[in-house]
Amino acid sequence: MGERRESKKRETRQRISDVATELFLARGFDAVTLDEIAVAAKVSKMTVFNYFSRKEDLILDRQDDLKLLFFREAIRARPKGQSPIGALRVLMSRLREEKHPFTRFDRHAANFWRFVAASPSLEARLRELNDEAAEGLALELAGPKPDGLARLAGGMIVLTVHTARQEAVRVFERGGSAKKAHAVFFGLIDQGFAAVQAMMTAGVRTIAS
Repeated sequence: MGERRESKKRETRQRISDVATELFLARGFDAVTLDEIAVAAKVSKMTVFNYFSRKEDLILDRQDDLKLLFFREAIRARPKGQSPIGALRVLMSRLREEKHPFTRFDRHAANFWRFVAASPSLEARLRELNDEAAEGLALELAGPKPDGLARLAGGMIVLTVHTARQEAVRVFERGGSAKKAHAVFFGLIDQGFAAVQAMMTAGVRTIAS
Protein backbone atom coordinates (compact mmCIF):
# COMPACT_ATOMS: atom_id res chain seq x y z
CA MET A 1 0.00 0.00 0.00
CA GLY A 2 2.75 2.42 0.98
CA GLU A 3 4.71 1.69 -2.19
CA ARG A 4 1.66 2.33 -4.36
CA ARG A 5 0.99 5.60 -2.54
CA GLU A 6 4.55 6.76 -3.12
CA SER A 7 4.32 5.79 -6.78
CA LYS A 8 1.12 7.82 -7.15
CA LYS A 9 2.78 10.82 -5.48
CA ARG A 10 5.71 10.61 -7.89
CA GLU A 11 3.33 10.42 -10.84
CA THR A 12 1.36 13.45 -9.60
CA ARG A 13 4.53 15.46 -9.05
CA GLN A 14 5.80 14.59 -12.53
CA ARG A 15 2.46 15.44 -14.13
CA ILE A 16 2.37 18.86 -12.47
CA SER A 17 5.95 19.55 -13.55
CA ASP A 18 5.29 18.41 -17.14
CA VAL A 19 2.13 20.50 -17.44
CA ALA A 20 3.85 23.57 -15.97
CA THR A 21 6.86 23.20 -18.26
CA GLU A 22 4.62 22.92 -21.32
CA LEU A 23 2.76 26.09 -20.33
CA PHE A 24 5.97 27.97 -19.55
CA LEU A 25 7.57 27.08 -22.87
CA ALA A 26 4.44 28.03 -24.78
CA ARG A 27 3.70 31.36 -23.08
CA GLY A 28 6.76 32.37 -21.05
CA PHE A 29 7.61 31.80 -17.41
CA ASP A 30 6.20 35.06 -16.02
CA ALA A 31 2.97 34.87 -18.04
CA VAL A 32 1.77 31.62 -16.43
CA THR A 33 0.12 31.64 -12.99
CA LEU A 34 0.03 28.87 -10.41
CA ASP A 35 -3.76 28.85 -10.67
CA GLU A 36 -3.52 28.10 -14.39
CA ILE A 37 -1.04 25.31 -13.73
CA ALA A 38 -3.32 23.75 -11.12
CA VAL A 39 -6.30 23.82 -13.49
CA ALA A 40 -4.30 22.35 -16.38
CA ALA A 41 -2.86 19.60 -14.15
CA LYS A 42 -6.33 18.91 -12.67
CA VAL A 43 -5.18 19.43 -9.09
CA SER A 44 -5.75 22.12 -6.47
CA LYS A 45 -3.38 25.04 -6.04
CA MET A 46 -2.55 23.68 -2.58
CA THR A 47 -1.50 20.40 -4.16
CA VAL A 48 0.92 22.28 -6.40
CA PHE A 49 2.42 23.91 -3.31
CA ASN A 50 2.62 20.55 -1.55
CA TYR A 51 5.01 19.35 -4.24
CA PHE A 52 6.75 22.59 -5.21
CA SER A 53 7.41 25.34 -2.69
CA ARG A 54 8.42 27.84 -5.39
CA LYS A 55 7.20 28.54 -8.89
CA GLU A 56 10.77 28.31 -10.23
CA ASP A 57 11.05 24.76 -8.94
CA LEU A 58 8.27 23.64 -11.26
CA ILE A 59 10.68 23.84 -14.18
CA LEU A 60 13.90 23.32 -12.26
CA ASP A 61 12.43 20.08 -10.94
CA ARG A 62 15.58 17.98 -11.23
CA GLN A 63 16.96 19.65 -8.14
CA ASP A 64 18.87 16.60 -6.97
CA ASP A 65 20.89 16.82 -10.19
CA LEU A 66 21.28 20.60 -10.02
CA LYS A 67 22.41 20.39 -6.40
CA LEU A 68 24.89 17.69 -7.50
CA LEU A 69 23.65 15.31 -4.81
CA PHE A 70 25.07 12.36 -6.74
CA PHE A 71 28.49 14.08 -6.61
CA ARG A 72 28.22 14.20 -2.82
CA GLU A 73 27.18 10.56 -2.67
CA ALA A 74 30.10 9.52 -4.90
CA ILE A 75 32.57 11.32 -2.62
CA ARG A 76 30.96 9.86 0.52
CA ALA A 77 30.89 6.28 -0.80
CA ARG A 78 34.32 6.24 -2.46
CA PRO A 79 36.58 3.31 -1.60
CA LYS A 80 39.49 3.78 0.78
CA GLY A 81 42.48 5.34 -0.95
CA GLN A 82 40.48 6.98 -3.72
CA SER A 83 40.57 10.78 -3.88
CA PRO A 84 37.32 12.80 -4.01
CA ILE A 85 38.10 13.91 -7.56
CA GLY A 86 38.92 10.32 -8.49
CA ALA A 87 35.46 9.34 -7.26
CA LEU A 88 33.87 12.11 -9.34
CA ARG A 89 35.76 10.98 -12.44
CA VAL A 90 34.40 7.46 -11.98
CA LEU A 91 30.90 8.88 -11.53
CA MET A 92 31.10 10.99 -14.69
CA SER A 93 32.36 8.02 -16.67
CA ARG A 94 29.36 6.00 -15.50
CA LEU A 95 26.91 8.79 -16.32
CA ARG A 96 28.46 9.06 -19.76
CA GLU A 97 28.06 5.34 -20.40
CA GLU A 98 24.45 5.41 -19.15
CA LYS A 99 23.65 8.49 -21.31
CA HIS A 100 22.23 10.11 -18.20
CA PRO A 101 20.13 13.28 -18.80
CA PHE A 102 22.76 15.24 -16.84
CA THR A 103 25.16 14.72 -19.74
CA ARG A 104 22.66 15.15 -22.59
CA PHE A 105 23.09 17.94 -25.12
CA ASP A 106 20.51 17.99 -27.88
CA ARG A 107 17.83 20.36 -29.15
CA HIS A 108 15.62 19.72 -26.14
CA ALA A 109 18.43 20.48 -23.67
CA ALA A 110 19.51 23.58 -25.58
CA ASN A 111 15.95 24.94 -25.60
CA PHE A 112 15.60 24.30 -21.89
CA TRP A 113 18.80 26.12 -20.90
CA ARG A 114 18.02 29.01 -23.27
CA PHE A 115 14.64 29.34 -21.59
CA VAL A 116 16.22 29.39 -18.12
CA ALA A 117 18.80 31.99 -19.19
CA ALA A 118 16.01 34.26 -20.46
CA SER A 119 14.31 34.46 -17.06
CA PRO A 120 15.97 36.51 -14.27
CA SER A 121 13.99 34.64 -11.61
CA LEU A 122 15.02 31.23 -12.95
CA GLU A 123 18.64 32.35 -13.22
CA ALA A 124 18.50 33.60 -9.63
CA ARG A 125 17.07 30.28 -8.43
CA LEU A 126 19.74 28.40 -10.37
CA ARG A 127 22.43 30.45 -8.62
CA GLU A 128 20.89 29.51 -5.29
CA LEU A 129 20.98 25.84 -6.24
CA ASN A 130 24.62 26.22 -7.31
CA ASP A 131 25.45 27.81 -3.95
CA GLU A 132 23.73 24.94 -2.15
CA ALA A 133 25.69 22.46 -4.26
CA ALA A 134 29.01 24.17 -3.48
CA GLU A 135 28.27 24.23 0.25
CA GLY A 136 27.20 20.58 0.22
CA LEU A 137 30.39 19.53 -1.57
CA ALA A 138 32.52 21.50 0.90
CA LEU A 139 30.83 19.66 3.77
CA GLU A 140 31.45 16.34 2.05
CA LEU A 141 35.10 17.17 1.44
CA ALA A 142 35.94 18.45 4.92
CA GLY A 143 33.17 17.59 7.36
CA PRO A 144 30.79 19.85 9.33
CA LYS A 145 33.26 22.74 9.55
CA PRO A 146 34.81 23.07 6.07
CA ASP A 147 37.81 25.34 5.74
CA GLY A 148 38.51 27.83 2.98
CA LEU A 149 40.23 25.24 0.79
CA ALA A 150 37.23 22.88 0.93
CA ARG A 151 34.84 25.72 0.14
CA LEU A 152 37.02 26.81 -2.76
CA ALA A 153 37.17 23.23 -4.07
CA GLY A 154 33.39 22.85 -3.79
CA GLY A 155 32.85 26.12 -5.63
CA MET A 156 35.30 25.15 -8.36
CA ILE A 157 33.56 21.81 -8.92
CA VAL A 158 30.21 23.58 -9.32
CA LEU A 159 31.75 26.21 -11.59
CA THR A 160 33.32 23.46 -13.69
CA VAL A 161 29.96 21.78 -14.26
CA HIS A 162 28.19 25.09 -14.92
CA THR A 163 30.82 26.30 -17.40
CA ALA A 164 31.05 22.94 -19.18
CA ARG A 165 27.26 22.85 -19.57
CA GLN A 166 27.08 26.42 -20.91
CA GLU A 167 29.85 25.85 -23.42
CA ALA A 168 28.37 22.55 -24.62
CA VAL A 169 25.03 24.28 -25.24
CA ARG A 170 26.80 27.11 -27.13
CA VAL A 171 28.60 24.61 -29.34
CA PHE A 172 25.35 22.83 -30.15
CA GLU A 173 23.48 26.06 -30.87
CA ARG A 174 26.24 27.26 -33.20
CA GLY A 175 25.65 24.26 -35.39
CA GLY A 176 27.84 21.70 -33.73
CA SER A 177 26.61 18.15 -33.42
CA ALA A 178 25.39 16.64 -30.17
CA LYS A 179 28.52 14.48 -30.27
CA LYS A 180 30.76 17.55 -30.44
CA ALA A 181 28.86 19.28 -27.63
CA HIS A 182 29.19 16.12 -25.59
CA ALA A 183 32.95 16.06 -26.18
CA VAL A 184 33.30 19.73 -25.19
CA PHE A 185 31.34 19.10 -21.99
CA PHE A 186 33.51 16.21 -20.87
CA GLY A 187 36.71 17.90 -21.99
CA LEU A 188 36.01 20.89 -19.76
CA ILE A 189 34.92 18.62 -16.91
CA ASP A 190 38.28 16.82 -17.13
CA GLN A 191 40.21 20.10 -17.14
CA GLY A 192 38.22 21.53 -14.26
CA PHE A 193 38.57 18.39 -12.17
CA ALA A 194 42.33 18.35 -12.84
CA ALA A 195 42.59 21.94 -11.59
CA VAL A 196 40.66 21.11 -8.42
CA GLN A 197 42.80 18.04 -7.81
CA ALA A 198 46.01 20.04 -8.24
CA MET A 199 44.77 22.76 -5.90
CA MET A 200 43.72 20.30 -3.20
CA THR A 201 46.98 18.40 -3.45
CA ALA A 202 49.00 21.60 -3.19
CA GLY A 203 46.88 22.70 -0.23
CA VAL A 204 47.50 19.45 1.62
CA ARG A 205 51.25 19.74 1.03
CA THR A 206 51.24 23.33 2.29
CA ILE A 207 49.43 22.34 5.46
CA ALA A 208 51.76 19.38 5.99
CA SER A 209 54.83 21.57 5.66
